[in-house]
Amino acid sequence: MSFTKAFSPALRELRILCSQTGPQSAGTRQFILNRYAAIKDLNPDLPVLIREANGTPARVFARFERGVEKHAELENLSVSEVESKVAQLIGSS
Repeated sequence: MSFTKAFSPALRELRILCSQTGPQSAGTRQFILNRYAAIKDLNPDLPVLIREANGTPARVFARFERGVEKHAELENLSVSEVESKVAQLIGSS
């Protein structure tokens, strides 16, 4: 998925956690730099939260309607693998 269209309205929130400097979060940080603007342009009302803290394992959480929350681990993944995991998570509503 290249994030070229709006997400399903069932998606209520996207939360990305990663380490600010840790090498295991490098792919996640690069994904944020590459894709955040496009995601927000296409989904202006969707809360996209980025949480960085030293030593935090890279993960993404998606909250859907009716409080359903799913997550995926992003530790030690490349940018393309992170993009694939996020797309898979968002599509799992």
